[in-house]
Amino acid sequence: MFITLEGPDGAGKTTQINLLASIAKNENYLLTRNPGGTEFGLKLREILLNDNSVSPSAIAELMLYMSDRAQHIETVIKPALAKNQIVICDRFIDSTVVYQGYARGLNIDFIKGLNDFVCQGLKPDLTFLLDIDANIGFGRLKSKDKIEAEGLDFQKKVRAGFLELASQEPNRFEIIDTNALNELQVHEKIKNKIMTYAKTLSFQQLTRKTFPKCEQSL
Repeated sequence: MFITLEGPDGAGKTTQINLLASIAKNENYLLTRNPGGTEFGLKLREILLNDNSVSPSAIAELMLYMSDRAQHIETVIKPALAKNQIVICDRFIDSTVVYQGYARGLNIDFIKGLNDFVCQGLKPDLTFLLDIDANIGFGRLKSKDKIEAEGLDFQKKVRAGFLELASQEPNRFEIIDTNALNELQVHEKIKNKIMTYAKTLSFQQLTRKTFPKCEQSL
């Protein structure tokens, strides 16, 4: 099972990833992030978010994110899924569509096509969208990276982009309003949904093995 956490800056994704570490102690779980889930990705993350001495163009930035994702999928995510681990990733394809597409203004269909090529059929089973009012989220940011430093108007475009993607795929997205809940309430919602989803998936897998003909007829 492949789960992703998405959302505007300031929505509390990092906090939720840290809280999920408690259930991820089980060897069946793997926590990772995009960008920066590999040694190669860490170098790209530094260029993309922290190194102010370089300023990639919007297209160059897009391609760096895609390079990180290609390496991440091949060396981390796919091997973990092959071991039947539950992979939980901090940001993935939706962030690229939102930040480089809706916010930067690059062609959204082109970005989605690149994602399809890089992911080779891999797509999250479940995506948590931590939603927050842009004014509140931006106000929470203290030490801003290069993306966060783009300003409030940029963050408003980011939030609108995420909500638009969620409306296009309501069966994959689980929207959590972090304006109305504290971090522990958000954590409980995420944890309970993951546990329920995992049990459902396990039952489906068992059904396929035990009653293959019935599964095919369905």
